[in-house]
Amino acid sequence: MLRKGSCKPGSWGSFWAILALVGLVTRAAQRADVGGEAAGTTINHSHMLLQRLQDLLRQGNASDVILRVQAVGTDEVRAFHTHRLLLGLHSELFRELLSNQSEVMLRESRDCAAVFDKFIRYLYCGELTVLLAQAIPLHRLATKYRVASLQRGVADYMRAHLAGGVGPAVGWYHYAVSTGDEALRESCLQFLAWNLSAVAGSAEWGAVSPELLAQLLQRSDLVLQDELELFHALEAWLGRARPPPTVAERALRAIRYPMIPPAQLFQLQARSAALARHGPAVADLLLQAYQFHAASPLHYAKFFHVNGSAFLPRNYLAPAWGAPWVINNPARDDRSTSFQTQLGPSGHDAGRRITWNVLFSPRWLPVSLRPVYADAAGTALPAARPEDGRPRLVVTPASSGGDAAGVSFQKTVLVGARHQGRLLVRHAYSFHQSSEEAGDFLAHADLQRRNSEYLVENALHLHLIVKPVYHTLIRTPS
Repeated sequence: MLRKGSCKPGSWGSFWAILALVGLVTRAAQRADVGGEAAGTTINHSHMLLQRLQDLLRQGNASDVILRVQAVGTDEVRAFHTHRLLLGLHSELFRELLSNQSEVMLRESRDCAAVFDKFIRYLYCGELTVLLAQAIPLHRLATKYRVASLQRGVADYMRAHLAGGVGPAVGWYHYAVSTGDEALRESCLQFLAWNLSAVAGSAEWGAVSPELLAQLLQRSDLVLQDELELFHALEAWLGRARPPPTVAERALRAIRYPMIPPAQLFQLQARSAALARHGPAVADLLLQAYQFHAASPLHYAKFFHVNGSAFLPRNYLAPAWGAPWVINNPARDDRSTSFQTQLGPSGHDAGRRITWNVLFSPRWLPVSLRPVYADAAGTALPAARPEDGRPRLVVTPASSGGDAAGVSFQKTVLVGARHQGRLLVRHAYSFHQSSEEAGDFLAHADLQRRNSEYLVENALHLHLIVKPVYHTLIRTPS
């Protein structure tokens, strides 16, 4: 047991010196009368205070409580000579736990025990360095001991690294579910949806739970080459996970078979091990897909409903649904391009195309901000500055011919970021036929800054997608 009398000579003096320094920093902002006017003078010794606190933790001076941390399942025990006051400032649980005790045994999982020194250092200095593998154990410790600021800090770190494409999204998703962190769960889910191709080709795909898989399969914002790629990814998951038949059949029924061309459907029925095993469970959906491709959408709708998600394309990267667009030096001037998409996913529309014109402006000004040089009284008004503008992207059909009449189109613009040679989706903007542009497109982007998170080697990497939606064209039977 550590007693006050067992402290090193002079250690209490060091401790009280630090408390005195805390008081000095607290009273640092002083008011002085200079030339008859009040002026503020700041004396900032906070860096010195942090250094003293680090020394206090490292040397154990004036320690009044010892934390012994044992890794569960091992005999390894680490001792931390700490100070009840400083731990209690951050954690009410520590304040209660350490009351009237000079030594406490804590049992932690191996990964948490391995980072306990970082956790304690944060309580003394308010900072730490986090590695990807340490995020979950640090967040778990912060949650267990109710250190809210560290909880938020690690959660922010995880969300930021997901956006950059370096976080283990699947593992973090499952952790977020287990802890009830809804914001982190949604961030992981969004990253997985926008980058499903990259995740499905990685070792993480095998760790996807049935619950997470079901969440992904029901989304229309999945970004992947086409629906066939999703089927193959699901088949690979089924081969690794070997779930119960009910789980496998529910997942197979979430595939949007009308989005797969008939020739590819024939190949799946002939070669797919998953369909050979669970074919009867999706036989009605395959028949529905063949019927959909055999007739015009208008004729098909006379007999069947087409308002379900099975007839809505996801965010497909295949040429039939859009095109990539790389804009070098995007802050420089306006650019334009054009591309073609298939009229609709039905085989009946496979040979029919729509041409789309796209205009990008890096500094578009709304009418309310455009230059006005005089008001009604003739008073000159300042012209708007270029930096007052914002990026703008407009997507319009080249013509309003009969092929597109009555069809609703959802337009999606993906913004990519490169990580380890891969182009990952960082942002996505969607808008419908009633609007020719995304109102919030790159609203917070600084395209002048070369290291902007929106740029890759000073270029803006976009992928433009147009998804036809049939339900406004067709009147389904009542």
